[in-house]
Amino acid sequence: MSKKEIIKRYVLFIISLFFAALGVAITKRGELGVSPISSVANVLSCKFSALSIGTWLIIWNCVLIVGQVIILRRKFQLIQLLQVPLSFLFGYFTDFGMWCVSFIPVNVYPVKLIMVVAGVAVLAFGISLAVIADVIMNSGEAFVKAVSDTIHKNFGNVKIVFDISCVTLSVILSLVLFDFSLVGIREGTIISAFLTGTFVKFFTGRLSKPLNHCLSEK
Repeated sequence: MSKKEIIKRYVLFIISLFFAALGVAITKRGELGVSPISSVANVLSCKFSALSIGTWLIIWNCVLIVGQVIILRRKFQLIQLLQVPLSFLFGYFTDFGMWCVSFIPVNVYPVKLIMVVAGVAVLAFGISLAVIADVIMNSGEAFVKAVSDTIHKNFGNVKIVFDISCVTLSVILSLVLFDFSLVGIREGTIISAFLTGTFVKFFTGRLSKPLNHCLSEK
């Protein structure tokens, strides 16, 4: 792979971060919960609102990066430290996305549902671009890969367990922090868990060929 192609792929990855973060922001605006991987940061942002959702996402992503280092130890590749600045970028993009959608009224339940579905679609679009860029994983996916490689289990199965674990941790945090009430995690989280993969498959199937053609030197 030439240097020019590598640069183009990283540019596409940064673009993918923007759309993924915007998707999180749109879903968050719907007030029905966010995707499983972002649910922990969302609950914490509801309780400790002095820090934005973007800042909590940065903290959560950095925790996952530390987790990779602990799991992989000497097998951890230094190139993966790029996840740190990219996590900060994702957090900043999320806060910018929150500002962009802050004017949208979400006073009625149907609008909230529309926001969740729209947010999931935009998030999946961003994930699809990241898959096509094929340069580096985000911290969540990289953490799952670290676990699956270490215990020699299928990535998809570990991803399911990871998502369930994130939701479980979010529920526990919400119950502890909000006097046994569920805050920051609702049906939108379930909708996101079921729809994201479908949307990713849809976008990847239609974008892979034209984007790879643009990225390739051939």
